[in-house]
Amino acid sequence: MANLRDLIKNDKIKNVLFIPVDDLRPELGCYGNENIVTPNIDKLAEEGMVFQRTYCQQAVCGPSRASLLSGCRPDTIGNYKYYVRLRDHLPEVLSLPQHFKNNGYETVSVGKVYHQLDDDPQGWSKTPYRAQGDWKGRGYLTDEAIEKIKNGASLGPATEAADVEDAAYQDGQNLLSMIKELRRLQNEKFFLAAGFSKPHLPFNAPRKYWDLYNREEIDLADNPFVPEGVTEYSLTNFEELRSYFGIPDQGEVSEEKARELIHGYYACVSYIDNLIGKLLNELKRLGLRENTVIIMWGDHGWKLGEHASWSKHTNFEIDTRVPLIVSVPGMENKGCETKALTEFVDIYPSLCELCGLDIPEHAAGKSFVPVLEKPDRDWKQAAYSQYPRKGGEVMGYSVKTDDNYRYTEWQDFSSSEVLARELYDHNNDPQENVNVVKKKKYEEIVQKCSKIIKEKFN
Repeated sequence: MANLRDLIKNDKIKNVLFIPVDDLRPELGCYGNENIVTPNIDKLAEEGMVFQRTYCQQAVCGPSRASLLSGCRPDTIGNYKYYVRLRDHLPEVLSLPQHFKNNGYETVSVGKVYHQLDDDPQGWSKTPYRAQGDWKGRGYLTDEAIEKIKNGASLGPATEAADVEDAAYQDGQNLLSMIKELRRLQNEKFFLAAGFSKPHLPFNAPRKYWDLYNREEIDLADNPFVPEGVTEYSLTNFEELRSYFGIPDQGEVSEEKARELIHGYYACVSYIDNLIGKLLNELKRLGLRENTVIIMWGDHGWKLGEHASWSKHTNFEIDTRVPLIVSVPGMENKGCETKALTEFVDIYPSLCELCGLDIPEHAAGKSFVPVLEKPDRDWKQAAYSQYPRKGGEVMGYSVKTDDNYRYTEWQDFSSSEVLARELYDHNNDPQENVNVVKKKKYEEIVQKCSKIIKEKFN
């Protein structure tokens, strides 16, 4: 596509607006969910390209973000826990924002970009900013919620619907700073990372976003049961959700509570959609849309009752598949989607190519600029994710293949001995309800996928 190449060659792409969204699975209108209200993200999709098969490297925020922002896979970083900093493990790595900073960009971080606010100080032109938010930084506004916390509920209620304006919550406060930075940077070459914390727990959003939905009409998960043939490593007890008030310590979540949680998740997604719309409107108002690449991504998926579980922390498709929308000014294929397999490690080299920067040798991914040129072209044959178990003694390596299988090997991390296997046939079982790894007709698929895993990780 000459148009895109000409834009790159002639330095027409000047800026990057980089939008991470926490815990956002592909639960958007542009991804086919007609029941969720996301007009602003859907409009961005009409101006860009929707990547239907993008995968994070690990389904938890810290390692996922560290991998994307460094261009390295989790095993290279040695970071498998949500709270570990990238620079604690790879102090000398050239991060994505640092690379842009070194090439004359003003790099600015507002909101949740890295998991830790003080990670990667080398990468930013000024100290990253994240609003402290609401009551003691826990994200609550109502007297009822605050009282529950004071009375011993460790993390407070799982949901809140305060009758407040957007700026009352943390993400709304961060948006004001994002807009302020855009205005300051309008005459500079910039890389602005604008990170949103919702729909991460607790599912707290202004009441007007809750009012967009009728709770009784919200669908529950189609597969609220444990998949047949799962291994002892496959699922978790969704401890993250259980830390909140009103969630049982063991056992299933009631149907009433499940509807409340899904309602809250949807409300938070619509809240963030509106904030993103305001940010994009300001970009356009300032005349910056014509030379700014916009990339919006969710750091991993999230279970809403699927597999009798909640939260992330697995290698299942629903936790590893993520939304990715890329909009390049002047692109010919706007409004298109692609089913090309892509991974978060591909974002680093792709942004470098779009902005005319050299791609560092350490970057593990592959630039998807050719996919922006031709969405249906032959592309990657596999995308990889991983998740540790038993304190890191066991690692689950997972591959999504281009012919629509997901295969996972659970290995002893020190010896690479295979302890358990899973295979899901997405052609016949897209929800991953049956592990078919022991069925004779899949023997060749298992052998092929096992070879792919060994070549990549062992």
